[in-house]
Amino acid sequence: MKKLNELTILEAVEKLKIGEISSVEIVKSCLDQIKKHDKKIKSLITITEEIALKKAIQADEEIKKHGAVIFESKPLLGIPYVCKDNFSTKGIKTTAASNVLKNYIPPYESTVTLKLEKAGAVLLGKTNMDAFAHGSSTENSDFFTTKNPWDLSRVPGGSSGGSAAAVASNMCIFSIGSETGGSIRGPASWCGVTGLKPSYGRVSRYGVIAMASSTDCPGPITKNVEDSAYILNIIAGKDPKDATSNPETDFDFMPEEHFDLKGVKIGKPSSYFNINLETDVRSRIEDVIEKLREFGANIVDVDLLDPKYSIAVYTILQRSEVSSNLARFDGIRYGNDRTYFGFEAKKRIMLGTYTLSAGYYDAYYSKAQKVRTLIKEDFEKVFRDVDVLIAPSMPCVAPKIGESKKSSMFGELMDLLAEPSAVAGLPGISIPCGFSNDLPVGVQFIGRFNDEKRILNVANLFQRETDFHLFKPDL
Repeated sequence: MKKLNELTILEAVEKLKIGEISSVEIVKSCLDQIKKHDKKIKSLITITEEIALKKAIQADEEIKKHGAVIFESKPLLGIPYVCKDNFSTKGIKTTAASNVLKNYIPPYESTVTLKLEKAGAVLLGKTNMDAFAHGSSTENSDFFTTKNPWDLSRVPGGSSGGSAAAVASNMCIFSIGSETGGSIRGPASWCGVTGLKPSYGRVSRYGVIAMASSTDCPGPITKNVEDSAYILNIIAGKDPKDATSNPETDFDFMPEEHFDLKGVKIGKPSSYFNINLETDVRSRIEDVIEKLREFGANIVDVDLLDPKYSIAVYTILQRSEVSSNLARFDGIRYGNDRTYFGFEAKKRIMLGTYTLSAGYYDAYYSKAQKVRTLIKEDFEKVFRDVDVLIAPSMPCVAPKIGESKKSSMFGELMDLLAEPSAVAGLPGISIPCGFSNDLPVGVQFIGRFNDEKRILNVANLFQRETDFHLFKPDL
């Protein structure tokens, strides 16, 4: 029988509805798991035990008073989660894993965490990340490196490494991460969990400590696809505090129960398979493609721009926006002064400032924006012929801690297969699809802009017919 901290969102909600379990019990179960294992995994920066237990008691009182009907207005009532530490949480320390904000306590709440609070969710703590989200391994945190629960000598991915590691090790029922160029899908792949990067603007960025404002996307990291859809239903929507947020109000992302793949065209971009993939990773993705064929999908070879072009575009645009966004951290209004920036932040600020400077703007930034448009148009052209795209989430399984120091472009090379869709603002989901030397391998599905429902349907059908998402690390 499952322990309470091992439940999915939908399982926990059903048990809370009928009074089989209480919120206090499920919150305590998660907190016990944190106390037992987080000393070695190090997924959390801040633990909000006292606040969480108070919220759980309140949730149980509401359920007792109103019964199951309360879940219509509060669909996450009593459900414990953790949140990446770049989401502002009023009265709770928010550091972005940087010494610049080491003791910063925001006076306001991010839209995502506010929506989750209104839905009744219980915040257990804030998770470790690469400082200011600069990285793909969580080794760039100014505080400590999060370990991969499957192998403590390896990285969990980044920058949402703490959020993915917490879900993989059942320290919470779900978590929240953010992605700019692979920061949800990468950690989800390496930690063997489900990570959903929504379309740009689908979820408000208000209150998220900005990295690259034109690509930042908040999203859920969960134990399965249904849970990701459930969370997206809650956090999506127009926000007057974010001018880039999607105005659509009529949506339901929950996968269709009787969805099948007959007539569904799944594109296999040859350029995403022509790169240097680990042999086992390639094999696992080919296995997925064969399974999808068995389920009735029509697999179509498609031509997409080589993802290497996205590395150049992403690097220039992201560094430029980093230099603008980090300019506010001057140590005057809040936080520590600029001497507290880590090496990675300084490097990105300098490169971004250079590309935006007079004489270089046209040569670099302006040109990168034009190529970005070509990448978006390239996707639009391919999506005239196929419904979704399939690719490996990452080119390899989780590397050893310290490997990232061998390459100044480690993050960009690891996120190679996520960057094109991130630059184009498209939705993508990574789900577990097998193992290589006992380490998880992830497959990703990429969809048309604002077409999350389709990739959720395809990914959910795969999970319905397989059990890879049910495997957990032996802690």
